Amino acid sequence: MLRTLYAKLALVLVVLLISVGLLYALLSTSATRSYLQQVNQQFNRDLAQNLVMDRNLVAEGRIDQEALKETFHQYMVINPSIEIYLLDMQGLILAYSADPGKVKRNHVALEPILTFLSGRGDYPLLGDDPRSHDRRKAFSVTPVPTAQNPEGYLYVVLRGEEFDSVDRMIEESHFLRLSGWAVLGSLGIALIAGLALFFILTRRLHRLTTHIEQFQTSNFTAHTTVPARQGGKGDEVDRLADTFDQMAGRITAQLEQLKQQDSLRREMVAQVSHDLRTPLAALRGYLESLKLKEHELSAEERSDYLAIALRQSERLTRRVAELFELAKLDAQETKPACEPFAPAELTQDVVQKFQLRAQQAQIHLEMEPAEGVSFVWADIALTERVLENLIENALRHTPTGGSVMLTLEQNQESVSIRVIDSGSGISAADLPHLFESFYRAKNQGNGEGHAGLGLAIAKRIVELQGGTISAENQRCEGSIFCFTLPVWRSDI
Repeated sequence: MLRTLYAKLALVLVVLLISVGLLYALLSTSATRSYLQQVNQQFNRDLAQNLVMDRNLVAEGRIDQEALKETFHQYMVINPSIEIYLLDMQGLILAYSADPGKVKRNHVALEPILTFLSGRGDYPLLGDDPRSHDRRKAFSVTPVPTAQNPEGYLYVVLRGEEFDSVDRMIEESHFLRLSGWAVLGSLGIALIAGLALFFILTRRLHRLTTHIEQFQTSNFTAHTTVPARQGGKGDEVDRLADTFDQMAGRITAQLEQLKQQDSLRREMVAQVSHDLRTPLAALRGYLESLKLKEHELSAEERSDYLAIALRQSERLTRRVAELFELAKLDAQETKPACEPFAPAELTQDVVQKFQLRAQQAQIHLEMEPAEGVSFVWADIALTERVLENLIENALRHTPTGGSVMLTLEQNQESVSIRVIDSGSGISAADLPHLFESFYRAKNQGNGEGHAGLGLAIAKRIVELQGGTISAENQRCEGSIFCFTLPVWRSDI
């Protein structure tokens, strides 16, 4: 029943209005009674004193008992709203105008009386009601026979039992019922207005919830944008809708990317299976040939067969090693052992390592002199692995008579190492995917096929050391591979 926010808000509003109505009735009744008591007591403050003077209750310095009884009788008939009591100096009731069967007390507390006579109390000042064991009422009191020679007190309860009866009758009258209905009507109108306002406020939230449920039902693939509010930045609901739109768009894009990656991964597995199957089949074929034609082959043929089988096994070993290396890098099991070293010296050593291969391919391989290049903070072995991969890749894609150039350049934060070749360059379609695992560009270049792991490994190694790697085409021909390493600082 209370599953929606609107229902919960409506229930809270109903409870709140009922509570407010009850509290208003309680406070207004209490305040009205207190106000009437205050006005009544202030207006009749000297009533007891006037009774003594007007009714001649004091004769020759003493209370005239006959006059007192006559006063009791007359006020019971003329003004039944008050009750008159004669008290001694200790508050004991000596005589009264009320019905004897209804008087419950024989003693009245003196503290309110003395406060009243001193004039220090704030109205309404309440005293004991002799007709109740616990009720207190406004009163008027005066010492008798005189203030200079008091022998007791004339104690007048201003709202007696008759007054209470009439008061209860008035409370049950049509006017008060009408007032009650007016209050209920006002609360009802406020309730209807509040429910309408809550409906308007929660309508956009309900619409947003519908969009979220539709997005969930579509398995997070179909998302419709929540209509934006015209003008201004909007409130919290609008900001929530904007955030949901951004989140849904990102989730949709990520799911699409995951689908593409899954498709690519399947293709990669097929490619890797093919890459491993080819050298395995060749290796097995040559070994079987050696076994079957062991006595038919000459020593030179056997040597050729073994050399081919060895190359295929080396190719297979290289592919498996690359797969393991990439897996370790992806799992972040490889931790770089960073230390300061001179990148120019390392680059020169790697260039020297590939000089023989470059000469055999008739490719000019050299390194430009690097002056003023600082030390870098990186792992020497991992950096060498990146250089080897990039140089080998450049030699593979550079035709006979071409050139491969290595340059170093330093800025404030890093050292950039570039491998520049004069090959056929990289197609626009291949350029964004070069560093993805198992991706192989369509222009394989010279030499045997590869699994598309080298550049992915290089990218992970560089990023692991806090650097970046990128590729671009030259203006004329060839391509440029560039990676950076952080400059070593002695204060690190």
